[in-house]
Amino acid sequence: MTLKASITHRGAVLLGKHVTCDAHEDSRPLRVVTHAHYDHLTGLDKSLRKCQAVIMTPATRDLLAAIRGPLFPFVGNVQALNYGETFTHVDERLTLHHADHILGAAQVLVEDKEGARIVYTGDFRMSDTPILEADVLVVEATYGSPFQVRPFQKFVKDALISLVESALKTGPVYIFGYHGKLQEVMQILASNHVNVPFIAPEKIFQISKICERHGMRLGKVLSTIGDEAREIVERDETYVAFYHMNSKRHVAKDAFRVCVSGREFGYPRRQIAPNEHLVALSDHSDFKDLLRYVRESKPKMVITDNYRVGEAKVLAREIEKRLGIPAKALPQ
Repeated sequence: MTLKASITHRGAVLLGKHVTCDAHEDSRPLRVVTHAHYDHLTGLDKSLRKCQAVIMTPATRDLLAAIRGPLFPFVGNVQALNYGETFTHVDERLTLHHADHILGAAQVLVEDKEGARIVYTGDFRMSDTPILEADVLVVEATYGSPFQVRPFQKFVKDALISLVESALKTGPVYIFGYHGKLQEVMQILASNHVNVPFIAPEKIFQISKICERHGMRLGKVLSTIGDEAREIVERDETYVAFYHMNSKRHVAKDAFRVCVSGREFGYPRRQIAPNEHLVALSDHSDFKDLLRYVRESKPKMVITDNYRVGEAKVLAREIEKRLGIPAKALPQ
């Protein structure tokens, strides 16, 4: 089969003849944003100026409005496409499908006039991601090494809940993570009756409100700039604070701290400092689940994403060795 997908040295995932995903490509009239994480927004301003349409789910559009400013949806031809809806351009059909990653994350299916199915998974976690059959499959490779497996995955949420509940008996808890994952932690704690105020900086607060509008249940979330949150902190009452991972170096160094990260394969949770723990909550598939997706997708050809951080070359070798499916890491 003629190669109908590729990844450029600037990170653009090219599907069929007309579509680029997660980075700008001058030759492509359609740009897809699979989700609102920064490494999938490369060249977005250029795409907004030049592409005929910039396609994403409604939730991703709303999250980007919170991250980039409320005028975001109006500075280019942003097309919000629900899961399962089809966008047709010339002789190709584009459909977004759910990906279990952060709110609004999508897989991309392009079908051409020859009937070929070209799929890009974007970032995903296997637990609630439908597997799409593909002729050509482009798959993420964040945890693409055989050593990156979490046999303890089903215990991670319980480990997080028990750690936070125990720590709250002695004072506030500060949780550090990335957009999307912080809101997942809020939902886990709220749904398991950790009924204390959640306090967050204004941007995380606004992102949390969007997540609630799209159906997530996050508990009582307060902005740090609000009077109620200030009073709770000043009185040293019990609360959980949520901060972006980039704030870790200068926020609440003496408080009880929890970092949520998928880059842990030994234990569901691990103490990394006298007042700090790491919890292995991931929004990416591990190696075994990546192989499972590829096997059940039944592609004739696989491309592993070698632009974004991950183990694309290793994953491509393992796909060929274990599944007998031609695979290559791109860009080379």
